[in-house]
Amino acid sequence: MRILAVDYGDARTGLATCDMTETLASPYSVIRERNTNVLIQKIAKIVSEEKIEEIVVGNPINTNNTRGIRSEMCEIFAEMLDKAVDVPVSMWDERYSTEIAHTLLKSTDKKGKKRKDVIDAAAAAVILENYLAYRRNKR
Repeated sequence: MRILAVDYGDARTGLATCDMTETLASPYSVIRERNTNVLIQKIAKIVSEEKIEEIVVGNPINTNNTRGIRSEMCEIFAEMLDKAVDVPVSMWDERYSTEIAHTLLKSTDKKGKKRKDVIDAAAAAVILENYLAYRRNKR
């Protein structure tokens, strides 16, 4: 099944997809868009073009298991996205995904702006990897 992970942000939103066997999550792209409605249209187009069957939106739950403003914003975004696409949209705990992505990217030659350009897609890939591991363990 093709799954799309979304790391929603105010200015940049990272996307990652997996292969049909749900084995490998890979960064897909970063969408630079501040207008939520336009962002949702762009994601809906990708869902159609890439034959995505499920979407997972990262949910930035606090380390003490509470939900903050950012988590609430992501939930509203996920609800709006759910209305715009014909595939299931769910939320997935994304705690530490950006920090993990930063750590992974430190080992590459990407520096400064180049790293910033890919960090959101890498964070989405971390979210998707965690979700895929959950799905494998659930079976």
